[in-house]
Order: sequence, then structure tokens, then C-alpha cells
Amino acid sequence: MNAPGPVGPLYGGVEAGGTKFVCAIGRGADDISNIVEIPTNDPVTTIREAIQFFRESRDTGHNLSAIGIGAFGPIELNMDAWNYGYITTTPKRGWQNIDIHGEFSRGLGLPIIIDTDVNAAAIGELRWGAARDLDHFLYVTVGTGIGVGAVIGGVLLSGAHHPEMGHMLVPVSPDELSGFEGVCSFHGTCVEGLASGAAIVKRWGCMLSEFPADHPAWRLEAEYLAMFIANLTFTLQPQRILLGGGVMNARLLSMVREYLHYRVAGYRATLTEIEAVNQYVILPELRGRAGVLGAIELANQAYAKDPLRGI
Repeated sequence: MNAPGPVGPLYGGVEAGGTKFVCAIGRGADDISNIVEIPTNDPVTTIREAIQFFRESRDTGHNLSAIGIGAFGPIELNMDAWNYGYITTTPKRGWQNIDIHGEFSRGLGLPIIIDTDVNAAAIGELRWGAARDLDHFLYVTVGTGIGVGAVIGGVLLSGAHHPEMGHMLVPVSPDELSGFEGVCSFHGTCVEGLASGAAIVKRWGCMLSEFPADHPAWRLEAEYLAMFIANLTFTLQPQRILLGGGVMNARLLSMVREYLHYRVAGYRATLTEIEAVNQYVILPELRGRAGVLGAIELANQAYAKDPLRGI
């Protein structure tokens, strides 16, 4: 007798990043039927290819109940706003004022649930990853840009707008290259302008991972991220911070921990020892799949609460 197959609604997930769109079909971390990566080109091409992936999957028998999207932003998340679901004032060329929610809704005729990419990744880690036992934590991504998803009291932090902590201002290091003004088109030397992947490439001409271990790029990046994480710590007092994104690796994580220990300076009693800092700032457990899995979970939560949401 054959064992019963998976049961329950099937969902689509989209991690809409500045470099690539990751699209998947499944029910959770251990139940992914299909997954694909699509380069982030112009909006028309990229969204069309993502929609086509879900159409082809539907044609092969994957009947989806809803699709969750975690997208780079800023995004209008007020459902009463005329531009709900739009990517708005993003610095990414060609993507300003793009109705990403509407394009997927019209293209697939399914409920579409949208949030920021970092919020989706945080929900993925809360559901299946390194934050399963936590009520208060932050998911920080350091990639093309820098963003933070905050879960406080078990729910995503939000206000009049979704948080934009990557645009927090930090002191410019005295070791900064002369004349470097940051890459943020809005704020110049905010933390995204100084420490994102785009900032590293503009400053040094290549990615951080391409440098030898003794190159000053490593120390400068670690210092900026440590200042940023210290500010987040003093502001939100999370139980743990998950530090992910394409820029992060084990060497940089170790350096960030050392500088953070110095920056906190014993002010938070639970972080006075470096061993405690090593447990406080960690890599995401789901690694590169946190965002797309979180998008699937966003769809699951919204559809279970209201199957008509997003239409």
C-alpha cells in the first residue's frame, strides 16, 4: 500500500531580490516541489518570466491556492492605498513605481500576498529556521542593499510604513577612502550607502570575497556592520540577530562579532563575553532559501485566515 502524499494547500513563493527572483512551489522547508532562479532584469521581462514559471507549474498539476511575494523595496503595504503592492521609490534603476502585486494578480488570477524581502526571510526563519524558539529577533540582510526584518513579540514590526533600518545613519570611519560618498541615492552615507554589496564594489572595484584576508576592505566592512548592529541592539534589544545576505560569510561574521563586542562595551549585561556575542549574532539556518520559504509561509498564513485576500 502506498504511503499518503502531502496534504493541504499548495503555495507559491517569490523572493524578489535586486539581483535575482527565486520562485518556488511547496508547503514548507521540507516540501518544495519546484524552484527556479530568474535574473532581475527590467520589470517587464523579470515579472513575465516569474509568472510563466507558475503557469507552467500549474499546467503540470501544481494547483496553487495563493502566492506570497517578499520583494525589495520600498513597498506600499497599506491595503487601502491606491498604490498598494507597488515598489515605490527604490534606487534600483527602472523599478520605481512598479505594480508588482497587481502584475502577479492579473497574470495568475490567484490571491497574492506581498511584504518586504527581509520580512519574508524573518518569517521563514521564525517558522523553520534559527528563530523557531524566539519571540524577539532581527533578520539583517547584507546584499545589494541592506535591510532588516524585525519580529517583536512574535509578529512583524510595522508602523506607518515598513521599517527601513538599512538607511540608519552611522559615523563615517576615519579609515574610509578619501572622496567616497556612499552609494545610497537618498542618504549617501547611511549604512546601506557605506556597507552594502553595491558600496563595496563601488569603493574597491570588486566583491568582498575576492580580497585576501589582510585587505582593509574586510575590517572596514566589519566595523560598519558592527556599529549598525550595536544601534539595532540598543534600540530593539532582540534575543538574537540573524545576519544573512550575499555579502556575509563565516570570516566576516567572526570579525563583526569581535567589533560588536567592543562597541557594546559591556552595556548589555548578557553580551559582556565574546562567547555570548557568538550566540547572539549568527548566520540564518535556512541560508539562501529563507526569503522564498518565508514567502510561502506568508501565503499560508494569509490564505488560512482569509482565502480571498489579495484578489
